[in-house]
Amino acid sequence: MPTPKLQTTEADLREQIRTLCELYGWLMYFTFNSRRSPSGYPDLVLAQPDEGRLVYAELKSDNGKLTASQVEWIEALRACGQEVYIWRPDDITEIARLLQPRGNRKRNQEVK
Repeated sequence: MPTPKLQTTEADLREQIRTLCELYGWLMYFTFNSRRSPSGYPDLVLAQPDEGRLVYAELKSDNGKLTASQVEWIEALRACGQEVYIWRPDDITEIARLLQPRGNRKRNQEVK
């Protein structure tokens, strides 16, 4: 009998990313209650001042779809040269790699 896949919510994924941010020295911002905010703005803004990086991330569940306003924001931020991602629970290994300090990331790539 196959093992059922456990569903990871966007909130679960956000907490995993929060842990990675604490581990790797990132600041993380998210709007706790966005009901009165304009729609579409990415869920997370991550800052790593030591490396001069600013990352925007839209979090989605396994089956979550982007809205038109989310696509508009993502495209606008990318057009402005910003680092923008759409992250799902299955992306956690790649997220960890992207958030590692650059020196660690390079060293890990050389070992492979």
